[in-house]
Amino acid sequence: MRWGLVPWWWKKKAKEAPATFNARAESVAEKPMFRDAFKRSRCLIPASGYYEWQKTPTGKQPYYYAARDGSPLTIAGLWDEWKDIETGEPQKSCTMIISNADELASKIHDRMPVLLQPKDFDDWLTGAAGAELFKPAANDYLQTWPVS
Repeated sequence: MRWGLVPWWWKKKAKEAPATFNARAESVAEKPMFRDAFKRSRCLIPASGYYEWQKTPTGKQPYYYAARDGSPLTIAGLWDEWKDIETGEPQKSCTMIISNADELASKIHDRMPVLLQPKDFDDWLTGAAGAELFKPAANDYLQTWPVS
């Protein structure tokens, strides 16, 4: 899939779409770019971890976030399929949902991906659950360290 959601109704070139690599939890259900996918096209995005960058006097320092127990992370996502106007081919694209940061992540950035637990997967995918899942991870769930 293409990273950065392009909704089914998009009639311009993909590169002309706004930056949609993430969707804010507080507005995902209402924003035209995401609301249809929120209603009908949810997905799970597996990841070993994610990066955030902190500004320092010598430049940006990346930090890697991963589960303390080493298990994969699962990020709440949305996907959609649109017709590429240049090729005429159907293309799938996706985005992740971000929420306010937990205590650990907030030391570097004020936002973080919505991390789902296995018990929530089915409800997320079927639409039985929604915004109530959009909360920061438990403060003891992640670990982080600087990387080069």
